[in-house]
Amino acid sequence: MTGIVDVVVGTAGWLAAEFASRTSAMALDAVRDRQRFALAISGGSVTERLVAALRSAAIDWGTVDLFWCDERCVPPSDPESNYAAARRYLLDSLESPGPRIHRMRGEDADRVFAAHCYAAELEATLGTPPVLDLVLLGVGEDGHVCSLFPGHHALHEIVDWVVVETAAPKPPPVRLTITLPVVAAARHVVVAAFGEEKSAVVADALGNPDSSLPVALALRGAERATIYLDDAAASMIPSAGSV
Repeated sequence: MTGIVDVVVGTAGWLAAEFASRTSAMALDAVRDRQRFALAISGGSVTERLVAALRSAAIDWGTVDLFWCDERCVPPSDPESNYAAARRYLLDSLESPGPRIHRMRGEDADRVFAAHCYAAELEATLGTPPVLDLVLLGVGEDGHVCSLFPGHHALHEIVDWVVVETAAPKPPPVRLTITLPVVAAARHVVVAAFGEEKSAVVADALGNPDSSLPVALALRGAERATIYLDDAAASMIPSAGSV
């Protein structure tokens, strides 16, 4: 690892509370220093377990620019949509003023144009390169983060901030995703993994300096990273213990 990686192990409920507390502190610091908190979130279990915990966090949501790490190419009302999940678990419960929402338009017929537009939106809001304050990533059983899958071309993109993945191994196959340079530029990267089925890729990412897994590349490239693990996901890490 080239940066600082903080490994946090605990029960799912404790991890959610800890994430909310730490994110509140990050938001306060970001608003004090830059007058905004730029947050990018993912879908899947991290939305249900960690993004949902932000409902009770001490965050001034009117100062937040909310982005997405990836999006399935479905309408925003589709149950598969990461945006729909964020609405369900967080946004619909927030009082006004809510965050400035920067939604990936996964439903657009021209996916390449949608990716270019999102890259332009990142740059217009956050500069070049776009610097997010916090990127929240889940990790798949195969070690993927965002919609960056092992062995796929998008994993090695170094020019474009946002690309189209056309052959994701999990449905739906077509997605928009930020690339690793955007993750690497973030001030803080959080990775979360839950369940024994994630334990092998977590152990490889943390213990193998030559790991080519997307999660390992994301952690190695981060200036500062935290990985949240429940006991099952941490079960293959020596000396990992729960709080």
